[in-house]
Amino acid sequence: MVTHSHTMTSDTIVGSIDSSDSGAEYVIADISADGAWLSMQADDAPTLPAWR
Repeated sequence: MVTHSHTMTSDTIVGSIDSSDSGAEYVIADISADGAWLSMQADDAPTLPAWR
């Protein structure tokens, strides 16, 4: 079996829209690890049908 360092195996991945005065951001995070998150402008996030 090949293991890649970027492969995610956690069952604790969550996504959320974070709204603020500067705009809305889509945030994806692994809540089981400190600092394991990324975000992008919500308008730039791919839609669910685009991921299929």
